[in-house]
Formats: sequence, C-alpha cells, structure tokens
Amino acid sequence: MDFKSCAAILFPAFALSLFASAQFGTPPSSWPQVYPGMPNSDYSPEWQAYFQVTENLPNVTWPLGRNWAGNIPVQRQGHPNDTLFFWAFETSNGSLTAQSDEPWGIWLNGGPGSSSLVGLLFENGPIQVSNDYSLFENQYAWSTIADYVWIDQPVGAGFSTADSNGYIFDEDQMATDFMGFLENLVKVFPSLARRPLHLTGESYAGMYIPYITKAYFEMENPPVNLARIAIGDGTVASGETFELLPVVSVLETYPQIIGYDTDVLEYFREQTALCGYDLTLQYPQPSPFPTLTFTSGNNPLSSGESSGKYKAKFTKQAFLLEAQERFATKLTKRDGALSKRERIRARDVWKRNVAGRANGTIDSWYGCDLYDEMLDYAINFTFPWSLSKSSGGMFDVYNIPDALNPEAPNGWIWIHTESLLPDEQTRAAIHAPTSKDWQESIYYPFGNNYSNGDPNLATNATAKNMSIIIFSGNDDSLIPHLVNTTFGGIQGFSRKPETPWYNDAGEFAGIVHQERGWTYALVLHAGHLVGYTNPVSALTLAREFFFGNNQTGLVTYTRAGALTVVGGEVSSLGNEIMSGQAGIYYGSGTTASTYFFPTATVEAWDAYVATATGRPVAVHANRASSASPTNSAINGLHEHSFTRIRIVTRSQISKYIGHDTSFAAGPCRNLVPYSVNINLAVCVCVLPVEQECRIGDFCQELFPLVQLVFAHWNM
Repeated sequence: MDFKSCAAILFPAFALSLFASAQFGTPPSSWPQVYPGMPNSDYSPEWQAYFQVTENLPNVTWPLGRNWAGNIPVQRQGHPNDTLFFWAFETSNGSLTAQSDEPWGIWLNGGPGSSSLVGLLFENGPIQVSNDYSLFENQYAWSTIADYVWIDQPVGAGFSTADSNGYIFDEDQMATDFMGFLENLVKVFPSLARRPLHLTGESYAGMYIPYITKAYFEMENPPVNLARIAIGDGTVASGETFELLPVVSVLETYPQIIGYDTDVLEYFREQTALCGYDLTLQYPQPSPFPTLTFTSGNNPLSSGESSGKYKAKFTKQAFLLEAQERFATKLTKRDGALSKRERIRARDVWKRNVAGRANGTIDSWYGCDLYDEMLDYAINFTFPWSLSKSSGGMFDVYNIPDALNPEAPNGWIWIHTESLLPDEQTRAAIHAPTSKDWQESIYYPFGNNYSNGDPNLATNATAKNMSIIIFSGNDDSLIPHLVNTTFGGIQGFSRKPETPWYNDAGEFAGIVHQERGWTYALVLHAGHLVGYTNPVSALTLAREFFFGNNQTGLVTYTRAGALTVVGGEVSSLGNEIMSGQAGIYYGSGTTASTYFFPTATVEAWDAYVATATGRPVAVHANRASSASPTNSAINGLHEHSFTRIRIVTRSQISKYIGHDTSFAAGPCRNLVPYSVNINLAVCVCVLPVEQECRIGDFCQELFPLVQLVFAHWNM
C-alpha cells in the first residue's frame, strides 16, 4: 500500500521539479570540495581550524557563536567520496573544543533522504528563516542547551556526497557509515569521544536511530559514548500501526476533520473494527498486539503491500507529488461528468448514508486505507479543507489545524533557490561541496526492498540501561501518540500516561510519563515538526527531559512500597485523546483567517463521545468560538464553599500551579466543556496577556482567547 501518496502539503513547482529529477535513472555522483588550508594529515584537532566557519554568512546580522562545518568521509571501502556533511555549534565559547564531561547532541531529520539543515534552519538551530525570507537568531535553539551537531545523512542527502553506486543499500549500511563518520569526527573534536552523546531526531529518524543504536552495541570499541536517544514523531512501527490504526484517535483529537459528524465517526469506528485495527491499550499490556494486515479495496490509486515491506517517505515533496496526481485523477474520475449541483447532491447522499454504506463489511473502494479515506472526506466534504478541492486537494498531514492554501511564502524555497545555501560565499564559509546543489529532500535510492523491519530498539537499548525518549506532536496526523512495545520485560507502560507538564512560559504543554528507562511526552499545539510548530515547548522538553533529569511523570515507589508518580496523575489526561485547538486556519498564508465550529456543535459532539466511548473528553483549549460562562454557572460556583475563583496573568500562574495540578471539575464544569471529577480548591483563569478583568465578568469578553487552568490552590 502506497501510504505516502495520501496528502499534499507545500511548494508545488519546487517539489515537482525536485522529485521529477530525483526518482528515475542513475543517482548522481558528488564529492566534497577541497578548500584552501585543508590539512594533508589524517583527521586530528589540526582540522578544527579548517572546518571553523570564520567568514560572515549572508544576512546573518547578529554575533553567531563559534561553529564548524564540512564533509567528513564515512570510511566505506571503495567509496572515498561517500561523506556526511555536518554543521556544529557550541553552546558557549570554547565548549566544543575544551576537555569536558558535559553532554552533547546530534540532530537528524528523516525522509529518508531529508537534509538535517531543515532542522537547523527551521526547527531547533541557532539560525532561523522567516516567511519574509529574512534570517533571525533563534532564542529557542537547542544549542543553547548543549553543543549540537546537525548532520546530513545518509550519504547523498543534503550536502552529504556519494558516488553514483555508493548510496546506502539499507539502514544497516547507513548505521555502519554513521559510525565511520563519528570515528573521524571525534578525531577532530577528541572530547566528544568521552562526553555523553544524546542522539535526537524526528520522523524517519525513528528508523535511523534504532539502527545506529544497534550498530553502536555491536561495536567492541564504539567511537562515542551514546547515553540517550530521543525520537520525535518517529516511524518506529509498521505502516498499518503508525498510520492506519490511529485514524479514529486522530478524528477524536480533531473532529473538525469530519465536521463533528457523529455518524461519520461511527462509520470510521466500524471500519477500524472490521480491519482489525480496534486494539485496546492496557497498562501493562497482557500480551503483544497481533500483527496488523492491510486489505486493499478497488481504488486503483491505492495498492496494498505487507507492512514489512513498507517505508513511508516522510517529506513534504513526496506527499505533494503523488497527492496532486492522485487527487487530480480521483476527482476527474468522480466529478468529470457531473455538474456542480449534481456533485453537491452526490456528496449529500454519501453523507446521509455513511453509517450504513459498508453494511457491516470493509468498504469496497478504500478497503482498509482508512487514512486516505479520512483525508478524502475532509477535502471533499469539510470546510475549510474543501476550499482546496478545486486545486487538487490540500491537507497538511503534518499539522492538522493548518488548512492554509496556499501557504505563506516559505523560506524552504528561498534556501534552495535564492541566497543562503546556494550562495558561493555561504558554500565557501561552511565548506560545502560545489559538485551538487543543496536539496531539502531527495527520493532516496535504497538498494533493497524494504524488508528488514526494525532492529528491536526496545530490547537493545533497555538491556544496556540506555535512556529512551519518545515524543510526539498532538497535531500530527501521521504518527500515533504512543507505540506500545516491550521493554524491561513488560509490554508497554504499567500505568496510563496522565501527568501534565509545563513549558517555560508557564503553559500547560502536554502529557509526560516515565518508567523503566523510557520517557513518553505528548506536546500540545505541536505538529510533526515539534520544534517548528511549538519552539517554546520543544526547548523546554529538550532541556528538562532530553538533557536534564526532570522527574515529572516518573513512576516511583516509596520506602513502604506504595506506588507514586512524580507530578501526580490527572485522570482526564489518561484517555489517550488530548483534544486539539479550536480554530482551523484557512485562506492564503498572507490573508489567513480562523474558522471555529459553532458552540452547540462542539458541545453535542463532546456529549456524544463521552456517552459512546464511556470516557470524558479531555479538552485543554477552548474548542468553540463563542463559549462563555452564564450567570447561573457563576452563581452555581458560590453554592460550593470550597471553591474560589482567581483571575491571574501568565506571569502569576506559577504561584498557583504546582505538581498537584488537576483539571476542570465539579462546580466548574458548566463554565467550559470539560468533564472530569476532581474537587477543586480554586479555579484559576489565566489571561493570554498581561491584563486583568473583574471576577464578575469572568473574562466573558475575552473568553475565546483565555486558557483555563484549574488547580489545587496552596497559598
């Protein structure tokens, strides 16, 4: 099944030209550039001066800390031109080259075939590109936490080079290349061999990192001290598991996709059950999940393959290329002979009959391609995604609430076509190759049939007492929020993840859970690219959990043997669904609007889901546009002597929020569409800006912008 063809994202002309030239024929050869001053000796600290970026970069108008960049060979026999490109930034003056025991980090983007410079320039690096093509200093750069190295890999990706017959055959070869590169890197920066390495990445790095970890464990004398690994929105399971199984969860997180239509929800639930994807998480899981299979339908644009042979190409360009072709063909077939009025009639009939259209059987057209069917539904029937139908259909699978079409002018194109990376001054400064042009992503020419599967990250890492962090953006539709795997001899976690964590701005940032050497974090208001969509929370997460020892969410036992969870547990967060934001952005990138569904529609959905599933809806951002508390609701609060109301600003929130935070409850439930069962000592209304409002008003006029946080109050 070709899942990667499901959706379209950004940059049509750029993506089409890039992939048209990259998918066919013999891969191109490329080689590193020799710049003046290159030492003639083997790699050693002498090379630091050569790799150091000393020339000014175009449009970088602020003091940029010391950094180094260039290509280093992977030491694969017979392929001297197979190199990886790195760009390293130190966290303080002298920190990268000095003798130290401080941890350092590596960042890898996925693809496969995507450049990690995308992460550096758009997510977590010190140089950022804005939508108006200007550069600015990123105050949320992860290099503010530790010395950090962004690496283009495998060979041939980004500014990394490869012989035409030197591209990797599979991930095992990728890992061997990576270790060969690290052996040379630590000769240049010797302290990195001893310092704890925290290997981090996202998306298809969920395949890269486990194989790198496997290669590390297989080496008698590995070149580095790998201490922790962190994978964000990673492809760490089969295609059925990370894309098809979670469809109902995606719809419950963002019911806007189906217009809050409960009949459509029940249809997808039925199809999920018929396909065998209705698995229930237990804590701990009594036995491994069964192997999921895919049943194809009659849709000629969707073909099934066994999960063991599937690898998604997680690049915006790959999605765009095939999605445009797919939706154009599909819409032509369905709508070519129909007038506008007939198309509307056909749509309404489909929606009216959705509950029974499969009649207890797997849908004949889609089969078990539930993800594609979900996207088709949104583009054909749900505002604002339906606005893109006439142009071939657009759905940002990486960031659900972003329905802008077209997007704002984006720096990705500028980096590739304008003045940063292609600029000769920049190339020379960062010692980049001149034998190739930088590309955000290529359709990577693997030499295998994708049949190797994953190398059992859980068993390998856990047995070696290596810390593992899995994090996910709540607004990402592609990757499930939690992969239930066996580690430490137990299947999955022993308790539900339901501990809140907060970012540096004092905002509720999501859920975190830690046990047996594994950390799981769900990030609110973040998409597939967590560092790009929510840089504040991403930096907090990296500092506190990737590089720090924050114990929030940690399962521990007292001396008496009683189980406790650091930071407490909030039952409403343990429902496996954390509702997304209320507004969906639409229009063009430069004239964006926000669409909110009516309050009554949202409330009806919440009531239905709570009844149909037996679990309350955990809402952490107001989902309706005009919800406001009534006088009766406010008066009802005073009937409970134990309840008080406080209106505070963001800067004051730390006074009221502690580790024992609990969300909306009892007498407060009529104020907002929350539903949990905690008795509260105080209701705290947090304003989004530094301003106050009278308790009697209870922020009514500002309510759509207000984040409500309910907590135990200890003065």
